[in-house]
Amino acid sequence: MRRNAYQRWGEQRPRRRTWAVAVAIVGVVCIGAAAWVWIGIQRDYAAQDEVNEELATYTIVSDDGATAPDVEWTQLEEVNPDLVGWLQIPGTTVNYPVYQASDNDYYLHNTAWGTESVGGQVFMDCDNTAPGMVDGQTVIYGHHLSNGAMFKPVADMIYQETFDSVDTVWYTTATGTYELEPLLTYNTYTDDGDARRTSFASNMELRAYLDALLDRAVTSRADAAAIISSTDHVLSLCTCCYVGGYDRTILVCVPKDEAGATDPTKG
Repeated sequence: MRRNAYQRWGEQRPRRRTWAVAVAIVGVVCIGAAAWVWIGIQRDYAAQDEVNEELATYTIVSDDGATAPDVEWTQLEEVNPDLVGWLQIPGTTVNYPVYQASDNDYYLHNTAWGTESVGGQVFMDCDNTAPGMVDGQTVIYGHHLSNGAMFKPVADMIYQETFDSVDTVWYTTATGTYELEPLLTYNTYTDDGDARRTSFASNMELRAYLDALLDRAVTSRADAAAIISSTDHVLSLCTCCYVGGYDRTILVCVPKDEAGATDPTKG
């Protein structure tokens, strides 16, 4: 006997109900997995914040950024002898010790205590001469964390308003203090080996290199070209870039005494 439409619909209901239940279960599992991942990320960020807070106890910074960080070098070197300097950008969260390893991989994922972490440590290029500001270009790397830590403020320097709001960058070592200011910011790619060039045959070669960077800059000082003409050293801060298809954002800073050589009102 031929079944009527009502009978066929009744037979299909259990199948539809089973399908709906399966879809619901998959949805719950996906939500749970996403929540677990989110919790893991927050846990990793919290652990990184604890590392940064612990290391920050080894220095004293001025409220207005007018003076260099006062670092307890002996105690901090006891934590990790790879220490080469301290970097601070007043008015931002950038206030970190700088380390140097024999390669540029170790401190991407390891803290000063040798434990794995999402943010690692801020570190100087392995090709640079310690403790920094010796070569024509000193390159320092830091992660771009979405919670605002590490070098997130450096990544934000691609916006002119943010760039203009920063007038001092401190880099201090056990043997010297360098007061710098932003010169220019540019975006590039991971395979741009020229971005981590540290040595130059002469000051003129360095200046030609900086002139080429100025042509690519997304933000810069209005008088950048004039400043480059008297620049002998730069400190470049490199982090990940998540806009425009680029991989890296690099902030190039110049010592204020070199910047002031072209403008008596500066530095």
